[in-house]
Amino acid sequence: MGVKHCRDDEFWVKCHIPGRPIFPGVLQIEASAQLSSWLFRTRYPALGFLGFMRCDNVIFRGQVVPGDSFYMLIKEVSANPKRFVSDVQGLVNNKLVFEARVTGFAM
Repeated sequence: MGVKHCRDDEFWVKCHIPGRPIFPGVLQIEASAQLSSWLFRTRYPALGFLGFMRCDNVIFRGQVVPGDSFYMLIKEVSANPKRFVSDVQGLVNNKLVFEARVTGFAM
């Protein structure tokens, strides 16, 4: 599990829908890719660079706004020394707001 506390002083707040800021979906995907990489790194700590290959089945079911805590739950689908796949869900106030399948690679 990972958590991102969304603050009202972050760079995206004033530009991503002025007057009604929401945490951008692309940053939700990035946060889930980083969490997937962390999980993979726990299994294969000695590998070098980890990259993001793809994101599938992305669904945004709700908004994440400043003041929210965006909790990410992760489940490893598969992993080998060259590739990893994880399913990720994002929750705010115990409500599902985001889900995706993230695939990454190792070099």
